[in-house]
Amino acid sequence: MELMGKVAFAVYTAVILAGAVVAVGSSSLVRALVGLITTLVGVAGMYMLLNSPFMAFMQLLIYVGAVSVLIFFAVMLTRADAAGDEAKPASIRKHLFALVGAASPAAILGWILMTRPVDSINTPPDVSINALGHELLGSYFLPFEIISAVLMIAMSGAVLLAWERRGRK
Repeated sequence: MELMGKVAFAVYTAVILAGAVVAVGSSSLVRALVGLITTLVGVAGMYMLLNSPFMAFMQLLIYVGAVSVLIFFAVMLTRADAAGDEAKPASIRKHLFALVGAASPAAILGWILMTRPVDSINTPPDVSINALGHELLGSYFLPFEIISAVLMIAMSGAVLLAWERRGRK
């Protein structure tokens, strides 16, 4: 059974890395969004491996469902210029800078974790979905609603900007 867990971890890691490479390396915004969605689905799989199906469902519902659709509408509602930055291929120098910029935090954090190991943390207590729901709609009601309002305002702003641009042309 442990072997299957390691295989599933390797598969989800490969899905996350493949999606990240597509998201970062694609010249098309729609393909980059597909890469982002692939990465987010892989993260939901990692939550399943951690035996947290509720978090996996929320990952799929909120990020893959809502945020990705919001980004997709923003991409579709704006008209990119064909001769803009997306038309020019990136140089090798830019790729090298991107690689150094991505590897630097990973190397620094890896070095810190290897030289200063943390003490083992006790296993957190199991929290039922019922208790989590009561907390979300109880003491965390205001932040929960603010997130909803921010997503609604962002979507309304994207539609308004696209509507004004179409009226000018």
